Amino acid sequence: MFGNFLEKLAIFVNEKAFGGKKSPAEGLDLDFTRDGIRYLVSIKSGPNWGNSSQIKKMKDYFSQARRILGQNIFCVNGCCYGKNKNENKGDYIKKCGQSFWEFISGDPEFYKEIIEPLGIKAKARNEEFQKEYSKVINRFSKEFINNFCDNDGAINWEKIVEFNSGIDKKVKYKKLADN
Repeated sequence: MFGNFLEKLAIFVNEKAFGGKKSPAEGLDLDFTRDGIRYLVSIKSGPNWGNSSQIKKMKDYFSQARRILGQNIFCVNGCCYGKNKNENKGDYIKKCGQSFWEFISGDPEFYKEIIEPLGIKAKARNEEFQKEYSKVINRFSKEFINNFCDNDGAINWEKIVEFNSGIDKKVKYKKLADN
């Protein structure tokens, strides 16, 4: 949820600063022109967002966009938080934290300015999460008590073992009938 919020925030900020928009290119998030250069951006929450196959897929999206839109495009992996020592990754640029927010907003201090609104949003999301989490815990507890506890509330371990490791008789007899 929070990653999705950050992506939308980054697109909104860039739209206000440089007229950027949600990218129509598959797998990419932001498309904008700054100082006469067109940028396509894949927005991620932080710098360690994916494994090697996910990074390869992002690079494939960048290559596909270059083939369709032309070679004069700079591709950027933008990370909303974190640090990155080497931005040049060969066929794309990786900008993290302050560097990313400055890149999309034009303001080197912007990453600090968004902290308070992010904290307010995170708190609201956390409260929403806690309410939903409590409901799940309550439903799980009710189901557990109904299925695996005696009338006095004691756990019936035999029922748990049967549920977890016993052969489902319906499945067993169905398999025999199928053979």
